[in-house]
Amino acid sequence: MPYNSIGELPPSVGDHLPIHAQEIYRAAFNNAWEEYADRGRVREQIAHRVAWAAVKRLYVKQRDEWIPRA
Repeated sequence: MPYNSIGELPPSVGDHLPIHAQEIYRAAFNNAWEEYADRGRVREQIAHRVAWAAVKRLYVKQRDEWIPRA
C-alpha cells in the first residue's frame, strides 16, 4: 500500500511532521515497501520503521515539534 501523496499518510505522520519530513517519510516508506516485498505480513511494519528512521536522520523532536537537525 504505497502512498501516492503526503495527503494519504496516516494521521500520526501527517498531523505531526513538517511537509518536508512528510515527503521523506513517504519516499522512504514507498521504497521499503518495494524492497521488502518478500516479507509477507510484516512488510508494512518494516516499511513504517524504515520511514521513521529516515525522518529521524534529518529531524529531531523537541517537545511536541519536529525540527531539522543542525
